[in-house]
Amino acid sequence: MILVDSKADLLVNGMGDNLLREILALLRKGVPFSSLKTIAQTSYLQALDQEIPKNKNWPKTITLSAHETYFQDKKAYAVNFKHVEQESNKLKAHRIVQPVKTWNAIINPPFYTMTENEIDQSFDLPDTRLPHPKYKKRGPIPVYEMIKFSINTHRRCFGGCSFCTISAHQGKFIASRSKKSIMKEVDKVTEMPDFKGYISDLGGPSANIYGLKGKVQSICDRCVSPSCIHPVVCDNLDTDHSAMTQIYKEVDAHPKIKKAFVGSGIQYDLLVKSYNKKANDSIDAYMEQVVTRHISGRLKVAPEHTSDETLKVMRKPSFKHFHNFKKKYDDLNKKHDLNQELIPYFISSTPNCKEEDMANLAAETKDMGFRLEQVQDFTPTPMTVATVIYYSGYHPYTMK
Repeated sequence: MILVDSKADLLVNGMGDNLLREILALLRKGVPFSSLKTIAQTSYLQALDQEIPKNKNWPKTITLSAHETYFQDKKAYAVNFKHVEQESNKLKAHRIVQPVKTWNAIINPPFYTMTENEIDQSFDLPDTRLPHPKYKKRGPIPVYEMIKFSINTHRRCFGGCSFCTISAHQGKFIASRSKKSIMKEVDKVTEMPDFKGYISDLGGPSANIYGLKGKVQSICDRCVSPSCIHPVVCDNLDTDHSAMTQIYKEVDAHPKIKKAFVGSGIQYDLLVKSYNKKANDSIDAYMEQVVTRHISGRLKVAPEHTSDETLKVMRKPSFKHFHNFKKKYDDLNKKHDLNQELIPYFISSTPNCKEEDMANLAAETKDMGFRLEQVQDFTPTPMTVATVIYYSGYHPYTMK
């Protein structure tokens, strides 16, 4: 509907670094804009009676139910969503076509995950790290103040949480920057005029998924699962945390850095062997590094709920694994004579969550010694499984 309402000729979906380079290269060669119909990760409208351009890389096209059917048939909406989510998270995806009024909305498959060199090219561009000059007279920008001295180490997330849109606009296969590129940005941040020696966040969608990828790429190429860690951690996922720990140590050793915080949260389930069963000892070294050097007195993690039935719909692990994580965290604090809080985040009112589940959440967290500061209440967010369930009444993968 963005295309219909805006009347745009072409829509760039998600992170557009690579396809912007391709679009500009083609335009420089003299290719007319109207001919840019077979570029990955773009969408456009075409008359219903017009033939869809062929592309040998996309031999299959999935045709969704017409947009207008959503208003009469919510089940069709749920069926459509499954196709959209799966094709958004595949490395070798199919093209999607959906009739909208008198047009076909044509959605080309996403680009392959950016290589280290490609993502470095984007992050190494000489940006100012400043807001647009038009904001100068408007006073401080709270969100900018929060991220002014933060460093993004990677993009994308393979968690596939049912209430999150990260994989919808970035994808699930992690694109990580090189250590050289990250350290170059650390140098740049230390030269900012009001830098006091503290990096507010060193991380990404989840801090501890940097560099994690499939052991055998051909298996990932065939994968259709929306999550690499639910309902179990994929056997093909290499969860070695050594590269992350090394980067933290190098940033920590920088002469102009007093402290670098990991503020973007961590995927706690990857750090306990009760859930990440094939993990090596690198998860212990990583957690010790974070607890002793990169917390500002409190660590935020998101178990999201205590009810296993609710967590199953959320695509999150059983709450018993959070108990194991808390014990590990408490033991490390005791070992190093630290007194740092653990702040769990929860979401109320998600699909499949009952009032008794919320009552049990309150009771169980109180028994664990938590005094909850905040609970997020579920609101429908476009392009998520949870919102499809909320709106349609059907789970798009089970159709129950």
